[in-house]
Amino acid sequence: MDLDAIKQQGKKYEANMTKFLRDMVKIPGESAEEKGKIERAKQEMEKVGFDKIEIDKMGNLLGYMGHGEKLLAFDGHIDTVGVGEKKNWKFDPYDGYETDTEIGGRGTSDQEGGIVSAVYGAKIMKDLDLLTDKYTVLVAVTVQEEDCDGLNWQYIINEDKVRPEFVVSTEPTDGGIYRGQRGRMEIRVDVKGVSCHGSAPERGDNAIYKMADILQDVRALNNNGENESTVIRGLSKMLDEKYNPQWQEARFLGRGSVTASQIFFSSPSRCAVADGCSVSLDRRMTAGETWESCLEEIRQLPAVQKYGEDVKVSMYDYDRPSYTGLSYPIECFFPTWVIPEDHPVTEALLDVHHQMFGDVRQGPAEQIKMREPRPLLDKWTFSTNGVTIMGRNNVPCIGYGPGAEDQAHAPNEKTWKADLVRCATVYAALPTIYTEKN
Repeated sequence: MDLDAIKQQGKKYEANMTKFLRDMVKIPGESAEEKGKIERAKQEMEKVGFDKIEIDKMGNLLGYMGHGEKLLAFDGHIDTVGVGEKKNWKFDPYDGYETDTEIGGRGTSDQEGGIVSAVYGAKIMKDLDLLTDKYTVLVAVTVQEEDCDGLNWQYIINEDKVRPEFVVSTEPTDGGIYRGQRGRMEIRVDVKGVSCHGSAPERGDNAIYKMADILQDVRALNNNGENESTVIRGLSKMLDEKYNPQWQEARFLGRGSVTASQIFFSSPSRCAVADGCSVSLDRRMTAGETWESCLEEIRQLPAVQKYGEDVKVSMYDYDRPSYTGLSYPIECFFPTWVIPEDHPVTEALLDVHHQMFGDVRQGPAEQIKMREPRPLLDKWTFSTNGVTIMGRNNVPCIGYGPGAEDQAHAPNEKTWKADLVRCATVYAALPTIYTEKN
């Protein structure tokens, strides 16, 4: 395999990739509204010669290149978050901008740039006759990730009956290779009270005050250490081998966390005691934690125990329809996942990077001082479709994608042309390196 030829071919397609990405930016595509973006991505797949292109009932776009035995996949989600306060943007987020090195606009890093690189990585494979009877490449352009990460792949695996040998997530990695992330779940706590006139609050049972006690315990769960003399042991205990058999991977991923993210109440009026109060908790999970264990630790908090049957702790469900109208309900649980350093796809991706770019992170001039000191093999701080690909279904997943994590969901989002080209070339080389050894 001629790696220099792959690099040259990637550079040749820089202008094509730039135009593709700029076209995508111009189409707003928040979750459940991605149809226009899917159609534009399908056009690009047709243009570059994908062998088979399908859109499933959820609206995910599945493009296949080659006809070999092993199915090797690249994933990128097409939907984006909103733009937030427009005054914080220095340019129109849906028009964007382009310089010699950058492309700006909503979705450039998170994460349509990854889709662009994956489509052209497959194109390079075809151009250079890298496709063999050993593998078929799938580029999955997925929907609804921002609302419910991984729901798309739960449908692809269980309903489309598509199960690749591995998946490369093209979420932004700042030039690194990412082998995992903390999981997350969305917990709801409901507290019942009894209303009365606000002029005599002692006649009632104020649900807000009960919730205040519970939230103090939630904060302690997040902030406390693991000292055995502490009534509420903190989440940092999962980094200790005494409490967690998976403590080594937990230290790699980082400790879990919990915080209150929303609060609701019910009351007859502003002149009455509240008879109900509910909160949403954002729970980030490290290795060794499960949804059952996370619910149980909230149920065992002293204040929750104190108020007994007046408190209900549960997990949210997600059932919002996709742009096709299909609803595919799932629990709001997004498992932790981490792929071993010695897994064949981890080793293959490291080998490709070593042969093409060495053993340190690459990037544009303005990013390189920040990227180079960081380890090449690392993990995401945020959540990805890997929560279902590997977390729920145990399909090996590894991350390598253009753009920067800190651009995700931020105003003035941008990515770099050099990242797009480099990732496309790495994607083009990976299947050959992998299948030669596996």
